[in-house]
Amino acid sequence: MRGVISEKLKQVTNSFINLANEASVLEAIDVATTEVISCVQNSGKILVCGNGGSAADAQHFVAEFIGRFYFDRQPLPAIALTTDTSILTCVANDYSYDDVFSRQVSALGSSGDVLIAISTSGNSQNVINAVNVAKENGCKTILLTGKKGGKLDAMCDVVIAVPSDDTPRIQEMHLFVEHMICELAESALGNRV
Repeated sequence: MRGVISEKLKQVTNSFINLANEASVLEAIDVATTEVISCVQNSGKILVCGNGGSAADAQHFVAEFIGRFYFDRQPLPAIALTTDTSILTCVANDYSYDDVFSRQVSALGSSGDVLIAISTSGNSQNVINAVNVAKENGCKTILLTGKKGGKLDAMCDVVIAVPSDDTPRIQEMHLFVEHMICELAESALGNRV
């Protein structure tokens, strides 16, 4: 088993080396962070959605904003659209699972807000629907996805397409990207308490 573990660690290391060498991805992270900072400075909020591991990422990201990342500060306004099981099951039952995020964006998203859509494939229909509604509501849209970007690639204002097609490696890089956005936004916005 040590051989497998060692090989996977090499894959992870190579993924992050590739990420560090992708100037377009680094630029997209910078632009996304600027959008998030601007949103909060202008009294907007961050909405985040995704499925499966990406749902966990959405919750983790929002927890860092509401709680803290590196230092005690005022909470930053963010909502994970993945956490309310009553909404998720109601909408899935009464409408469709494809609508579980878009209904929330319709209710909560407004001009000046930012929707962060997380989809390793870029093809999750419920995330696509959320992006469509966010754009109708005047929200900026940021996509975290894999190398191919899927259908969402052409739909979002900012696309952070990490350089991998392997779901676990994509998710690992997404966590790094999310942490970078949190760290940079906290540094810019966080009034220490």
